[in-house]
Formats: sequence, C-alpha cells, structure tokens
Amino acid sequence: MLKKLAYLSVIIVVLAGVWSFSAWRGAGPAEDTLRITISEGTSLRAAARILEAKGAIRSATGFARMAKIFGGGEAIKSGEYRIKAHESAADILAQLQGGKTLQQLITIPEGMPSVMVRDRLMAEKDLIGEVPVPTEGTVLPDSYAFDAGETRAAVLRRMQAAMTKTLAALWDARDANTVAKSPAQAITLASIVEKETALAEERPLVAGVYSNRVRMGMRLQADPTVIYPVTKGRPLGRRIRKSELAADNGYNTYLKPGLPAGPIANPGKASIAAVLNPADTKALFFVANGKGGHVFSETNEGQNANVKKWFALRRARGEM
Repeated sequence: MLKKLAYLSVIIVVLAGVWSFSAWRGAGPAEDTLRITISEGTSLRAAARILEAKGAIRSATGFARMAKIFGGGEAIKSGEYRIKAHESAADILAQLQGGKTLQQLITIPEGMPSVMVRDRLMAEKDLIGEVPVPTEGTVLPDSYAFDAGETRAAVLRRMQAAMTKTLAALWDARDANTVAKSPAQAITLASIVEKETALAEERPLVAGVYSNRVRMGMRLQADPTVIYPVTKGRPLGRRIRKSELAADNGYNTYLKPGLPAGPIANPGKASIAAVLNPADTKALFFVANGKGGHVFSETNEGQNANVKKWFALRRARGEM
C-alpha cells in the first residue's frame, strides 16, 4: 500500500511539473498588445504584480515562483515593454531579463542653449528625476534613444559623453589654420557660428570670417553674444537695446575683441568642424541677403553697400 501511495505521489508531482511547465510556456491571458513600464529598481515580485494588474499574466505569485525555477536567476531590467497578445509568461520574462524595451527618441537641435535642453528633458513625461541646467556647450545636438522610466540624468550623461567624444575626434583632425587654441575655444566660437547661420554650406565661411577677425584683433560684433547674457539663450523677442550693446559682461563682442567668456549654445558637429577647419577667405564682414543666407565682403565699404541693400529690402517688405 505504501509503495502504491509513493508511486502515486511521484505521478502527481510529475504531472504538476508538466502542467506548470505547460502553463509557463502556454498562451498568456492578454487579449491585446500591452505597454508596461518597469521602473528602475523594481524587484521581480513587484514587476510580477504590475504584469498581473495589467492582465499580462494570470498570477503574480505563480509567475515569480516559475521565474525562479525556469528563469536562471538573471535580474530583470527597467524600461517600457510591449507585451503581445497571449504572450507566454516565459517569453515575458525573457523580455524583462533581456532588456528588449521600447525605445523612444529625444532630439536636441543644433544651437539649442542648455537652459532649453533642460526644458526639453523635463518636458519628456516618460523620463524621471530632476536634472540641472547643463554647462553650456557640453551637450552634442542629436537624437537620443531612451527607455520609459529612465532617469533624465542618465540621458543627459549620454548627451554630454557624445559631445566629449565628438569634440576629441574633431580636435585631433583640426587644421593648423584654426584660431581655436583649445577645445573649449572651439566650442565657444562654434556656438557663435551656429547662431549666425542655418545654412550648412555657409558655416566654414562664417567661421573663416570670425577667424580672420580674431587674428586681426577685431571685435567679432556678433549679435547673439550680446543677447546671451540677457536671456541665457532664450529668444529675445525684441531689438537689442543700446544699453545692452554697451554692457561689459564678458559676452559682449561689440565692446571688446576676442572670444566671449564661454559658449552661447550647444553647437552641432558641423559647426565645430567648420571652426577647426575654416574656409580660406579674406572676408571680414557678412550680412543677410534676404534669401535665408548671407553676402560676404572683404572691406568696410563693401559691407556698407550690402547693408544698404538689406535695409532697402526690409523696407520694401514692411519690416522697417
């Protein structure tokens, strides 16, 4: 009799194991695709409760128990996951352990000042945590992938690491003709070039103009450097005041020759490259041409004539 009971117990255990494995590998309860976020630091049991609440699995307790048996002990990773309809518990665990998350993008445009980089990071609802305004010129404009529930600080670190890596590579490839004496100076001048032209083909020429002025000890006379200490990079929304053109604040390039105290934005790779490899030009001046670009000249007389044409065009448009 005892042998029969023992034999029956073994059969029951085996059948239970087979049933459990089948349930683990079988179709899950989700009727539709689900999006589930696992925050950083979430334990397996806590993640199981989230999955059960969302309808991805039948039992949090059962999932946690089976995960320990069949999951190999590997930790789960935070992020946002797409759980397919009727996806098995085994496949769900494989997703969580493999970190196969839904990635999203946050884009930092070329020339965005750091105060607005922070604004963009803070406005992204799928990121968590606070982040300070990064040091100006330390963020590389680009699109960055992130996982829902990731910290803003982690994303910012990737942006800054990308700038460090890119600047180092461009600095190593610099032309001997560049006026930048250090990577920091390259970023500062590149931020001005970035603000002065939106045309890719003009960047080396604008960089050439400013490089010529630096060599000659001329004032750069760049409007964006006057605006920066007033708004920290945000739009001014009005004309520059005479008092601002006379302000001695370290950034006013109308007042003193040379580079300003630091960057006025986060320049893109192309503008940094332009500063480190400027066009070979004798031009010292440029002014808008009314078509989205600029016209360049080597003499003050030529600049005055171009400015006159620009003002006439603006008057004809009713802008003055």
